[in-house]
Amino acid sequence: MGKGKKKKTTTGKFVKEFSAGGVVYRKRKTENSKLKTLWLVTRSTPSKLYPKSIWRLPKGWLDDKDKGKKPGNLALGKIKATDEQIKTAAIREVEEEAGVKAKIIEKIGSERHFLTLNGKRILKFVTFYLMEWLEDNKEGFSFETCEVKWLSYEEAKKLLSYGSEKKILDKGREILESRIQETLV
Repeated sequence: MGKGKKKKTTTGKFVKEFSAGGVVYRKRKTENSKLKTLWLVTRSTPSKLYPKSIWRLPKGWLDDKDKGKKPGNLALGKIKATDEQIKTAAIREVEEEAGVKAKIIEKIGSERHFLTLNGKRILKFVTFYLMEWLEDNKEGFSFETCEVKWLSYEEAKKLLSYGSEKKILDKGREILESRIQETLV
């Protein structure tokens, strides 16, 4: 290194990434013809980048490049995403990761967290929507997912790997219950 030049460090520096996803529910009739709400959770396929399988809500980058290997300009925040682009990404990611088609009911909110991946610090922002299941996708789910389950709220919350996603599930359930109460009034 030449005189007067400083060595570059990554301490304190981070990259921003933007993603979107869904808290998906569906109504099913029980044996006594009552409607029961089930919640969707997915289990990730272990990979070189993410060797540990986790239970999660379906989500992913707003856009990508190199056939999904790198985040695109929207996902990196180089281009500000519109509400419509974020909603489109959430619907697409639910379809890819969970193998279901769903419609957006209402925005739940955004969560943020730090992670380190291959020595790179990332500040990740994920916008979640409450979504209603419409139908299963004929092609099923993508390679990123190895299992999908429809569970009661209590079972889904218990199974999710991250506390932040458990809180998003809580908020999704609250929104759905308040919408049901409004229709009863």
